[in-house]
Order: sequence, then C-alpha cells, then structure tokens
Amino acid sequence: MTRSEEDGHWAQVYEAKAPTTVSWYQETPEQSLRALDRFEATACSSLIDVGGGASSLVDALIEQGWQDLTVLDIAAPALAASKARLGAMAEKVRWEVADITIWRPRRKYDVWHDRAVFHFLTEPEQREGYRSALSRGVAEDGLVIIATFALDGPEKCSGLPVQRYDPASLAAEMGDGFQLIDGWLEEHVTPWGASQSFNWCAFRRTG
Repeated sequence: MTRSEEDGHWAQVYEAKAPTTVSWYQETPEQSLRALDRFEATACSSLIDVGGGASSLVDALIEQGWQDLTVLDIAAPALAASKARLGAMAEKVRWEVADITIWRPRRKYDVWHDRAVFHFLTEPEQREGYRSALSRGVAEDGLVIIATFALDGPEKCSGLPVQRYDPASLAAEMGDGFQLIDGWLEEHVTPWGASQSFNWCAFRRTG
C-alpha cells in the first residue's frame, strides 16, 4: 500500500464509521493516563499523541490542565471529529495532518505517545521513517509510550496486516537511544465485546 493509498484508507474508515464504533475506541484512555502518571509526566510537559485521531486522550489531558498538546494523524476526518467534539477547547491543541513515516518535527516534545500506530508499519522503510521522526521529536530524557498488538494479538486490523511485538522486540526496534523502562499487557475490549491483546512499553530517551 502506497502512502497515498494508506491516507485514503484511514480517511475512508473515519468517513464511513462513527469514532465510537471502530475497534480501537476507548471511552476512557485508562492505560495512557496511568502510564503518564506512573512515569511522572505532568501538565507542565509537552506531549504529542501520534495517531491520536479521534481519541479522547486529549480531552482528558485538557481537563488535567495540560497546556502544550499536539495531536498528529494521517486521517484529516479523524482530527475533524476530535475538533468537533472539543468545540472551543480545540483551540488549546495543535493539530497535524501527516504521515508519521515522512513527517519531520519542527520541535521536540517531553512525551511521545503512540497507541496503535507503530504496529501498522510492516515495512522496514516505514519503521525507519518513524524512528527518524522519533529521534527528531523527543527531548533529551523524554518519555516515549508506545502500544502495539501483543504477540497473541490480532494479525490484522481494519483490513490491514500488522506487526506484533513484545517488550524485547519493540525495544530492539527503538534502538540504543531509547531505554526500555517497563512493559505490560492490556486486554482491550472492542465496542462489540471482542478481546484484543496489547503490548505497552515505556522508554526513556538516553541518547
């Protein structure tokens, strides 16, 4: 799938389905919020939510007083759904429509959050592009939180193949500049009651 085809795929997903009906929907992003609290990220930190789309994480962070928030997604309709949901509060957020594999950050963030983008990068050059953005976009000693499908998770999502990980294999993908500080599993329940196994990892930038 080319980049333009992938862009079109995700735009069609959000144009055809309500955000609350997609498999990755969470009413409350509990794992993300717990991880931010556990690894001492505060409302004074800057955060980018990669693939944040229509996620409610940004809502929760605004409620907690976070001031420096960026949400990036390849699908403009997903970001439009978040903006509509937030109303006037959407002005508190920077919105980026971009493909993370070719995106070049113009600044560095204290926290990089990615729930379920990295596992869609099945080609080595895609992951290389992601790592380039990660290296450019994360501050020294910055926190990186990434969730992918676990080794026993689905082999496909939204009609696309995925790459599954455990903490060791995801750490190998991140490279020497990012130290794994913890990994854990989540059983995510889809809106229709199916269970999906997720692998969550937290990294600290060391180089």
